[in-house]
Amino acid sequence: MNFDSASNFIDEFLRKAQLAIAAPDTYIQLFVIAAIYGVSFLLAYKIKHSVGLTHNEPLESAHPVRKLAYRVGGILFPLLAIILLQLSTVFGEVLAFTPWLIKTAITIAVLLFFYSVIRIFVQHQLAASLFKWIGLPILFLHLLGLLPTVIKALEEISLDVGNISISAYGVTRVLIFGSFLFWLGRASNTFGKAVIRKQDSLDVPTKEVFSKLFEVALFCIVMLLLLNVMGVNLTTLAVFGGAVGVGLGLGLQSIASNFISGIIILLDRSLTVGDFVELDDGQKGFVREFKMRYAVLETYDGKDILVPNEKFISSLLVNWTHKDPKQRYRVDFSVPYATDIRSMVELIKEVVAGHEQVISGEDVPFEERPDCEIDSFGDSGINMFVEFWMYGIDDGKNRVGGDLLLLILETLRENGIEMPFPQREVKILNPEQSGLK
Repeated sequence: MNFDSASNFIDEFLRKAQLAIAAPDTYIQLFVIAAIYGVSFLLAYKIKHSVGLTHNEPLESAHPVRKLAYRVGGILFPLLAIILLQLSTVFGEVLAFTPWLIKTAITIAVLLFFYSVIRIFVQHQLAASLFKWIGLPILFLHLLGLLPTVIKALEEISLDVGNISISAYGVTRVLIFGSFLFWLGRASNTFGKAVIRKQDSLDVPTKEVFSKLFEVALFCIVMLLLLNVMGVNLTTLAVFGGAVGVGLGLGLQSIASNFISGIIILLDRSLTVGDFVELDDGQKGFVREFKMRYAVLETYDGKDILVPNEKFISSLLVNWTHKDPKQRYRVDFSVPYATDIRSMVELIKEVVAGHEQVISGEDVPFEERPDCEIDSFGDSGINMFVEFWMYGIDDGKNRVGGDLLLLILETLRENGIEMPFPQREVKILNPEQSGLK
């Protein structure tokens, strides 16, 4: 009986195929499909090579929207083919013939468009593989009208736990759409932050505020969509709102405090990306990034310190570059008492002012020019110091103090001035008793 049914199905399929081949409409549709694909390819080629945004490959430092426009050029061909094929089906139905072959071509064009989107826009290798091996088959079943049958079969596979029914379709839907929403949220967050940080009209603190608000809004949207996919009635969340608020106030107090502290820091502009800060425990570094819970401090020795946002508000903080990037430093040295101090001071000022990172010149205010003064009278020599101003912090790549010490040492040696060293004079009061004559 099964063999006869299969044989009848094959015979019926062959009969319909022979009728389709013999029908003139089939050749008309083949000509229309070939013409549409040819016109779509030519139009896509013309648009891509005529518009600078889609033709010239952008640099790595280009604006994110510029990079997005260039990638859009890669999906113009299948997109134009879908639009023209869809219009041809409308004309075919008006002319009273069934455009079944054109509809098949639309299915192929949609699959080609989806594959092009994955290849061009999905950079993560694992996500691209999941879209190809899971997303494409699902789309293919949907276009053929077989997806409802598969869904119905998955719904019949279920497990009842008390009043809760867990079906294979529900689990599959949550896994597929949850993974898609997670990837989409992460990609949108990266793209949105890159666009915000490329806005030259905004200062750095404002960019960070908008970036954080965008991240929070996107997170809320993704969570609401995921709850909807899981079948959770969003209206019931209002009932548990009070309980969740109490939970946040007690169990998640630290997390909420750090999040709110981060918003306050960005709004009052007491701290921003690029500032060099020193905490009350002695940790120092540049602020490189703000997260929802913490800020990243990069030290000169390559370490990243994750500091909770709350600590910037509740404890003492020294911001070296808050209002003015200029800083004043001093270098100490000593010279013998026999040194001509007035002449030596002028030599030291001149050599310090010659350093490329030291602020100096006639246009610089007198109080910000290099200055050499006596600090104190030591046991072995005169203690001197040099004060100077520079942009940035005297450490790491901007290590100026070490350079100046070397320059001062070379200048003193060139002028016959030696560095004093500790000397002691021993006087023997009674040489006869000590055995000395």
